[in-house]
Amino acid sequence: MNYKDASIAEIDSAIAAAKAAFPLYRRISDAKRAEFLQAISREILAIGDELIQTACAESHLPEARITGERGRTTGQIQAFADFISNPSWKKEIHDPAQPDRAPLPKPDLFQTQIPLGPVAVFGASNFPLAFSVAGGDTISALAAGCPVIFKAHPAHPKTGDLVGGAISKAVASYGLPAGVFSLIHGASNEVGSHLVQHPDIQAVGFTGSYRGGKALYDLAVRRPHPIPVYAEMGSVNPVVLLSNKIAENPTALAAGLAGSVCMGVGQFCTNPGLLILQKKDAFFLDLLAEELDKLPLGTFLTPGIADAYATGVLNLAQHSKKLTSRDLPSPALFVAESATINRVVLEEVFGPCTVAILVEDETEMISFIESIDGQLTGTIHGTKAEISEELVDALLQKVGRLLFNGFPTGVEVSGAMVHGGPFPATTDSRSTSVGTQAIYRFVRMVCLQNRL
Repeated sequence: MNYKDASIAEIDSAIAAAKAAFPLYRRISDAKRAEFLQAISREILAIGDELIQTACAESHLPEARITGERGRTTGQIQAFADFISNPSWKKEIHDPAQPDRAPLPKPDLFQTQIPLGPVAVFGASNFPLAFSVAGGDTISALAAGCPVIFKAHPAHPKTGDLVGGAISKAVASYGLPAGVFSLIHGASNEVGSHLVQHPDIQAVGFTGSYRGGKALYDLAVRRPHPIPVYAEMGSVNPVVLLSNKIAENPTALAAGLAGSVCMGVGQFCTNPGLLILQKKDAFFLDLLAEELDKLPLGTFLTPGIADAYATGVLNLAQHSKKLTSRDLPSPALFVAESATINRVVLEEVFGPCTVAILVEDETEMISFIESIDGQLTGTIHGTKAEISEELVDALLQKVGRLLFNGFPTGVEVSGAMVHGGPFPATTDSRSTSVGTQAIYRFVRMVCLQNRL
């Protein structure tokens, strides 16, 4: 099937339907909205093997990965249904009146949350289900009471149509206006630009490249009435490797790190693309290079991503030393010294490669961390005795999630998760795109004074 870009008229029609649906949808009870979300989950499961086979064919991902991703998708839908079933999610605050207070009486004040309005969501290339049509952005917006216009990613359009159809079936089965959810296609920048600049769109969710996210953000803030853009734009996710932890079991650490670098052909926004360690521990990099040389390159999601990876690793080879032995493109490890680093090597290369930065001591390590951009995650591999408060604090200023003695690939869907971080990892470091707290991107607080 040929998926044509949506026309301006089609986009406007979808937004008009969302605007018309908003007054009714925002007023239905949280209990009804939770039931609607669960209906979406059931409709997705009802697609059966066709969904798995289609997603595998379009993404080149293995069946086990797609099956697991379907489970994550339905699991996070259930998590939001459970979350809004508890009235405490609205964080309501009641300050009772004090009519006899002197010198002035105190009014009755009640704070709650209300939905923003129609939301535009852009799908990601690397998760055809969990960060796509029924992914966290869509479901958190629907849970909040916001209609969604979803722009399908051109890397998996048929998968998008199948899931979009499931959501539309759930909308119809609950007697909701069709405009609660719409799906449009579009590979051109014009489709996304028009969607974001439309005056009836009230917020944007995006997962993808820095270039794409920043372009949408710039359009949104230049509108006559600017709107929030929650763009998650990738990261190199620094991993700090401390001496005592390396010495405990360097071979196992190297194997675990290599597996994380190459997981999913390195096509995760949490891929560990930057390592920081002291020069005295440089022997560890030889072990890591050996492990990476054992692992296959794998098949990329799209030819464009494969081409970008090939270009990226060749560029890294011009500005740092390659330690892995195979010809590029392949899983790769590069090394440079902090004191002489070319900042080009700190740019994200989407795929199975990582860059190691060598420093003299902890002081230089912290100084280097303070010089890097905002990231989604940071990791420290170290014993309790050697992890200093200064090191932890330096990383916390740069990341949304800090891991200890683990690997950043893999993001748990929970109330405590933060999948976000300082710019340029995201456009709003106060938010998360994973976990139930993601709902607060699509609501705003209001105060009712002396309500009847």
